[in-house]
Amino acid sequence: MVWSPFRRRRTAPGLPLPGRCASGRHVLATERLLLFTPRTRLDVVAALAASADAEAQRWLGTQADEVVPDAGIRRALLAWRPAGDDGRRIPRALAEPYTPAPDDPLLLVCVRRSDLSYAGALELQHRAGELGGWLAPGCRGQGLGGELFRAGLELAHTHLGLVTVRAGAEPGNTASRRALARAGFAPDQGPRRHTLPDGRVVDAVWHRHDTAAAGRCH
Repeated sequence: MVWSPFRRRRTAPGLPLPGRCASGRHVLATERLLLFTPRTRLDVVAALAASADAEAQRWLGTQADEVVPDAGIRRALLAWRPAGDDGRRIPRALAEPYTPAPDDPLLLVCVRRSDLSYAGALELQHRAGELGGWLAPGCRGQGLGGELFRAGLELAHTHLGLVTVRAGAEPGNTASRRALARAGFAPDQGPRRHTLPDGRVVDAVWHRHDTAAAGRCH
């Protein structure tokens, strides 16, 4: 994990700093990504837009009411920077504060450190210890998946105190499986079939990561 550049100065006005977690909110970083609990509705909608294209939905199967169906709107959302950090004023509806509910899966939106563009998201079912994640179309095929899932392990093991983290994927989803392996996950046993949020039932393989040094950030 790379912390020192953020502790010296902010990457841009208003962005959260790694190591500055608070109750229900987390911040961490990898070499190329900054990840944080969404602060505005824009953060959440952009995270969903990053996963709404056909390629991603082939594997994710998100419920229809959580998908951004229009490709033009998705591109427009992903062109923004978090909280107007590029100087543009965010529309009022998207600037509304976001407060996660206690029982919701833990969502972290991620941006590229190089240009602050929205890059994807992590989702952790913290009660079950199951991790998922995705990258925006322009961020795929660049090795960022391994960084994303390593950040997920950091979140689970050292921010939330989880000893074991599991992740499932379809056997044919080689990109995700390779990213999990690069992050340090090992093959694990689990149900051979899995029901996606949209109701599709797919084949599944499972991966697992354990630590002997779990801790919490606050």
